[in-house]
Amino acid sequence: MATRQLRTPIMHRVVEHNGMVFVGGTTCDDESLDMAGQTREILAKLDTYLAEAGTDKTKLLSATIFLTDLNRKPEMDAVWKAWVAPENLPARATVGVADLGGDTLIEIVVTAHK
Repeated sequence: MATRQLRTPIMHRVVEHNGMVFVGGTTCDDESLDMAGQTREILAKLDTYLAEAGTDKTKLLSATIFLTDLNRKPEMDAVWKAWVAPENLPARATVGVADLGGDTLIEIVVTAHK
């Protein structure tokens, strides 16, 4: 049976099944922030979402990161590397996209285990 948490009008932010925790696409609330700021805000949200599901960033298995400007990837990477310890880095893909809506620069999707 799946456990679903943090319902929005279009999805549940967190879905758990068989010890796996799936966190849907997460963006920042403050679109005026630069790439590093938006990344920090999203990672703080992910800490909260993972904790609510009974897990944390040390148990990340995969991450997919969507950026509207791949030239700004180093800014995101610096914040990412400060957030997750090298021994806990998940499998990861970073994908360039044309638009995430508004002034959103980044969206992150993660999967973890319990």
